Amino acid sequence: MGVVGPGVGRGALRPPSDAPAAGERFETVLALRNLVVEQILSAATDEPVDHRQDADEWVVVLAGAAEMEVGGERLELGPGNWVFLPGGVAHRVLRTAPGTSWLAVHLAPEGPASGQMSELS
Repeated sequence: MGVVGPGVGRGALRPPSDAPAAGERFETVLALRNLVVEQILSAATDEPVDHRQDADEWVVVLAGAAEMEVGGERLELGPGNWVFLPGGVAHRVLRTAPGTSWLAVHLAPEGPASGQMSELS
């Protein structure tokens, strides 16, 4: 991400082809006060992964596909599909297609995440 002017930044998300062969790759796009925006690139997986964060999370699939379970309900997600998960809500990623790209926005309950904008490496 480059800095354009005071408080203004810009950058580019990684392409789905940058997804790892196994697991997930997390890239911080922006971290400012109690807000963190991440791009998540996922490899293909059929192994469920459980999550529970303190922060509220809004996540959208940009490319690929995933299946999640939230509160006993299965959610099929494709490009453009999003889910809001309040902090403390348990959820499980059941399956991801190779090269699945997500954008996740985390809003911490209080306290600064960072006073500076972060850059994709």
